[in-house]
Amino acid sequence: MQDTLSGPESFPDDSTAESEAIPGRDLFIVAKFFTPTEAHLARSFLVASGIPAVVADVNHAQADQFLLPAMGGVRVLAPQEYLEQAQQLLAAREHGDFALSDDADVGQPE
Repeated sequence: MQDTLSGPESFPDDSTAESEAIPGRDLFIVAKFFTPTEAHLARSFLVASGIPAVVADVNHAQADQFLLPAMGGVRVLAPQEYLEQAQQLLAAREHGDFALSDDADVGQPE
């Protein structure tokens, strides 16, 4: 069986990868949570608000929950250009600005 690569000269050039970098790919911490569920809820809230976000460190947290405090919690990450807006939305959510009252009409079941 023959290799498809013919040595180091066939490897992609490192400068090519940098020139084709995706803009805004660097992610920054928006918030940290003690449980993966809370982090996923916050991420879903941000995505529903139009902010691209991801959850980091979930696998570590689920594999060994005793490490979670040492890790600093489960992180929710977003691109830098959305960072301030994401933090404001999560603060408003924590404050209760998006909460429904107990008598809110959410429609009739179908």
